[in-house]
Amino acid sequence: MTKQYIYGIDIGGSKIELAVFDASLKQLGSRRIATPQTSYQDFLTALVEMISSADHKYQCCGAVGIGMPGIINANQEVLSANVPHATGQNAAQDLAKLINRPVAIENDCRCFALSEAKSTIGLQHTRVFGAIIGTGAGGGLCIDGELYKSAQGIAGEYGHYSLSAVLQQKYQLPILKCGCGLTGCVESYIAGPGLARIHWHFSGKELTTFEIVEGLRKGDVFCQQSFACYLDLMGSTFAAIIMAYDPEVIVIGGGMSLVNELVSNLEEAIVPYVFADIRVPKIVLAEFGDASGARGAAILAKAQVGVLS
Repeated sequence: MTKQYIYGIDIGGSKIELAVFDASLKQLGSRRIATPQTSYQDFLTALVEMISSADHKYQCCGAVGIGMPGIINANQEVLSANVPHATGQNAAQDLAKLINRPVAIENDCRCFALSEAKSTIGLQHTRVFGAIIGTGAGGGLCIDGELYKSAQGIAGEYGHYSLSAVLQQKYQLPILKCGCGLTGCVESYIAGPGLARIHWHFSGKELTTFEIVEGLRKGDVFCQQSFACYLDLMGSTFAAIIMAYDPEVIVIGGGMSLVNELVSNLEEAIVPYVFADIRVPKIVLAEFGDASGARGAAILAKAQVGVLS
């Protein structure tokens, strides 16, 4: 019997990664290229080349799933600030025609959530929220190991909650315009670049997120002040996630999840912003790390075409 393989494709604004999995979701290999910036056609051509190359290497016709940044609406059309040439296009349908097989597609953060719902910890819980905190901030809810699908594909977009007026006043934060077109989205403050914006607000000095974390650890007063504000905003935001979805566990990934000072203090930071008798769910790190988005896309593809383990 011919072996069945699954391709999980994680698309970002700067890179595209194709990971190859067997039917039991063991990763066999991966390949990464720069995301084409010139046109939608070049974007599709790059995907076709990656898939064709994997087909040739593994001597198969692999099932394909895509994790795409931005919103995938009810018509499967893309709205993506990170891959603007794909906006308004039905990328899954267009790619499927070119490679002559079905293509599953979902928001990249929700692919991450699906992967982590099927992790060692995720499988122990009914309601799992997966949250990416990186260049942007987004996530998804899984119930009984299945991705919660909302009417318009926007459930889990916690990065576009509005900044708390209480905290804006407390820290006298500037009101920032978000790349999504709205104003005051919390993503502008809590995603990785947000920490640098907060530090600039307090100190007038331009440091990278990495430099701020290093300064925090060395006792720099402005870095400590900036991080305390950042952690407070994170606590408020994650409290809103809890109030909306009531998950049993929250799994976090992305670059900011590597900052131990955030992970170890986040549960405590949430407490002031939820009802007094509400239990704050456990905050845990992603089991599959950077590979989780591609793994989630592969899980979608496996379910769509009925690949057997």
